[in-house]
Amino acid sequence: MTAAPPLLSSNAKIDLSRSRALLIDDNPIHLDMLSGILSGFDLRRQTRCESVDDARNAVMGAEFDLILVEAALADGQGFEFIRWLRREGPEANRAASILVVTGGTRLDDVSMARDCGANFVVAKPVTPQVLLQRIIWLGRDRRHFVECESYAGPDRRFKVFGPPAGMKGRRHDDLSAEVGMASEPNMSQNEIDMLLKPTRVNL
Repeated sequence: MTAAPPLLSSNAKIDLSRSRALLIDDNPIHLDMLSGILSGFDLRRQTRCESVDDARNAVMGAEFDLILVEAALADGQGFEFIRWLRREGPEANRAASILVVTGGTRLDDVSMARDCGANFVVAKPVTPQVLLQRIIWLGRDRRHFVECESYAGPDRRFKVFGPPAGMKGRRHDDLSAEVGMASEPNMSQNEIDMLLKPTRVNL
């Protein structure tokens, strides 16, 4: 499990004016709240959907940089929408950054969000500072986008140990278990963070 994003300084700046966000929540009050927070970050290109059907139509017609999905949509449709988008949605949006907004942060809830292909989970009540931290963390997320029979989404491994001993790795960048002497100095924490936005990789 990765460490929590560091707290932002009062001087932190981020330009979201050219980004586009999709907000999915069947509660209009929650939509207004999320929309207001994002507008405060100058992220004003927003599409608001109160149903999964509306959201599917939206992703078919526009490309989004950020998607916020309410976990408690009727009949678990929020998670199903993410699974559909990762596997069958339009190519332009399959690897979009997805945040699940939830009032339940039990291990089962977080695991379900992870396993359907979400990038991160944001717990309610959502505050501007926490949401901005998660958006910045998404920008630092360098995990591969994985597609296999049982899963599509950002690599669920934050720590990559490579294939088991004696087995050949399936990925082109899996390394041997034999480790030689260090050839470069240790990375700073900022450099490590930059290694953690998904890129597509075929298995």
